[in-house]
Amino acid sequence: MILPKIKLQHDNPGLHVTLTPRPGEQPGISYLDVHVTAATPTRPKPVTLHWEHKVIDVHHRTCALAQTKLCGMGRPKTRSSAANNAPVWAMFNYADTNRLTFALADAINTCELSAQHAEETGCLTCRIELFVDPVPPLTDYRTTIRFDSRPLKYWDILRDVSDWWAAIPAYSPAPVPEHARLPMYSTWYSFHLGITPDLIENQCRLAKPLGMDSVIVDDGWQTEDKNRGYAYCGDWEAAPGKFPDFRAHVDRVHALGMKYLLWFSVPFVGVHTKAYARFKDKFLNPNNQNPWYVLDPRFPEVREYLIGIYERRLCEFDLDGFKLDFVDCFNTHEDTKDAFGNGRDYQSVPEAADRLLTDVMARLRAIKPDVMIEFRQSYIGPVMRKYGNIFRVGDEPNNAAGNRVGSMLLRALSGNTAVHSDMVMWHYEDTVESAAMQLIHVLFTVPQISVRLDEIPASHVAMIRRYVAFWREHSDVLLDGKIEPLQPHHAYPVVISETDKKVAAAAYANGFVPLPAIGKRTLILVNGTLDKRVAIELPVALGKRRLQIWSCTGDLMLDEKRELVAGLHSLPIPPAGTAVIV
Repeated sequence: MILPKIKLQHDNPGLHVTLTPRPGEQPGISYLDVHVTAATPTRPKPVTLHWEHKVIDVHHRTCALAQTKLCGMGRPKTRSSAANNAPVWAMFNYADTNRLTFALADAINTCELSAQHAEETGCLTCRIELFVDPVPPLTDYRTTIRFDSRPLKYWDILRDVSDWWAAIPAYSPAPVPEHARLPMYSTWYSFHLGITPDLIENQCRLAKPLGMDSVIVDDGWQTEDKNRGYAYCGDWEAAPGKFPDFRAHVDRVHALGMKYLLWFSVPFVGVHTKAYARFKDKFLNPNNQNPWYVLDPRFPEVREYLIGIYERRLCEFDLDGFKLDFVDCFNTHEDTKDAFGNGRDYQSVPEAADRLLTDVMARLRAIKPDVMIEFRQSYIGPVMRKYGNIFRVGDEPNNAAGNRVGSMLLRALSGNTAVHSDMVMWHYEDTVESAAMQLIHVLFTVPQISVRLDEIPASHVAMIRRYVAFWREHSDVLLDGKIEPLQPHHAYPVVISETDKKVAAAAYANGFVPLPAIGKRTLILVNGTLDKRVAIELPVALGKRRLQIWSCTGDLMLDEKRELVAGLHSLPIPPAGTAVIV
């Protein structure tokens, strides 16, 4: 690849910026090394690199968090830092073929990426802006931009970007315990703040036989207040009226054969806590109007306080993991962005957040090496992979399509980090096929389920049992296969995953599923629509094969031998049903 003609723009008289191109490991890949120097320590103002890219055979572009609203050639941009998003931008055509993807090695400091359309020229003005938020005075700074114009599928290109980041020693991903890759029960949508030991343990008794091996206990364990919000977060002591003996409660859940993960809103301190008085001069947002504030991780005593809490709770409660929430709130605030010194040992908020989470993971793993740490979109970038081993889709309650889109965005860049769905929920009076859509649309992630298992209809219980058993049987291809999410500009109407032994394909919109050559592999088909059939296209004849079709509750609907020639086939897979061709 020949690098574009890159222009440099900045207002830093004391800084010298050197751009050095170098070839990549194969044709189509190039690197640009960025070297910033200053004779004396200098706080840099933003440095912008920009270039023109002709809009030829470019129909869609996306960043790590882009939803379908970013289709086409508008003027979107995205910011990224250690605890928010990932510094990558991909542009491709309607055939899912890459046209240009660029990514930045510095995933800690705040940067901004964009590719905005210019009507005058029909070109995209691609930009990478460094030092968007204040950083400490520097004399030497280095980073690298990776350009990839290979005409491969966009998912292959993004997987290579993810591997490139993972190979950087500072971003080495955390190990993933096996339990992080197994279905979980969550209390949030089912109970919100109204949790008690009896309620949790009862759901665990029902969840374990259905194939769920862990429970995530969310907000509500630390407060007896019934109002949503975080005014009682910060002390992280079990509410005595609800959880008089938290360790005994966890022991009872463990006795059921389930792991226990506990929720913490990491940066928040509410006004109704002892921590508020202790840290009221150490907030990033001192002029906040909410009754809770964001701790400033640049203070070493703030970091030590949080780490100490997690260490104590891990040991005292015998926890197996943590849901560490709202980490993306560790961002630069206008009120305090220039508040350096006075007890702070870091000037950069992203660097301080990185230090906090690095130390959290190191000290928790020293106690329990297989500890599970869940993060939620948007804190899902390459830096976050070194602390968290579970990335969960952002909040999509009762929104199957949103959960599907979020899961595909996560799968594209997360490597072997366990990608989880947002907790699936539905109305208990819904049809079983409609309820099943919530699970079918997160087929290629680890499912989290959050309904009251003792209140849903028996048909819904049968559907969960069938789905989780099906998912566990085929998780080798659903989680570990080479994933191919087709047409993101249409919200991924088809997703395919392949291994040497299996091909799994899910249809999420009307139309047909264009399959790869199957050969002797088992073909698994899932109907993510309310139509009563799935149309597939076989590029090569399979000959006579056994076709089995099940309903969403596990009833065998069809079991026959069928001659499968090359071309189109309409298979009578019911709504939310599954089929296996062996």
